[in-house]
Amino acid sequence: MSDKTANPPVALAHQPCYAIYTAGIAIQRLYKPLLDELGLTYPQFLVMNVLWDEDNQSVGAIAEKLALESSTLTPVLKRLESAKLVRRTRNPDNERQVIVALTAEGKALQMRGGCLADALLESTGETAAALAKLNEDVRQLRDRIYDHIGGWPAPL
Repeated sequence: MSDKTANPPVALAHQPCYAIYTAGIAIQRLYKPLLDELGLTYPQFLVMNVLWDEDNQSVGAIAEKLALESSTLTPVLKRLESAKLVRRTRNPDNERQVIVALTAEGKALQMRGGCLADALLESTGETAAALAKLNEDVRQLRDRIYDHIGGWPAPL
C-alpha cells in the first residue's frame, strides 16, 4: 500500500469490523443463559443448527458451513456425542470420512432452541423482518469480502 493513497486510520468505534465483532459478542452473552439451559456452548449450538437444517453430514461439510477447520470441530463433536446429541460413524463408502447424525435427543432439542431467536427479537426491539434484512445485509457484505479475497468459500 502506498503512503500517498493510504487513508488515515479510522477510530475503532467507527470500524464496521469492530461493530460486527462486538455485536457477535453481545449476542453470545444474551444467548449464554439460554444455552446453559440447553446444555450447549455457542459452538455446539452452531453445529446443532447445521445438523437441524440437514442431518447426516460429514465433518468436512459441517466445517465448511461454519468456516472452520475439521480439526477444530473434533472436540466440539466429541462433547456433543458424550451428551448423546449426535452420533459419529465412519462412512462405509469412504472410511476416511466421518458422518455426524443427530440422535433422537438431538432432534428433540431443536424445538427448545427456538427461544434464542425470541430472545434476540425481544432484546433488540426489532421486528423479525428488520433482523432478517440486517442478516441479509451482513451476509452480502461477508460474501463480497470472500469473493474479493478468494481462496475460501463463503460459509453457510
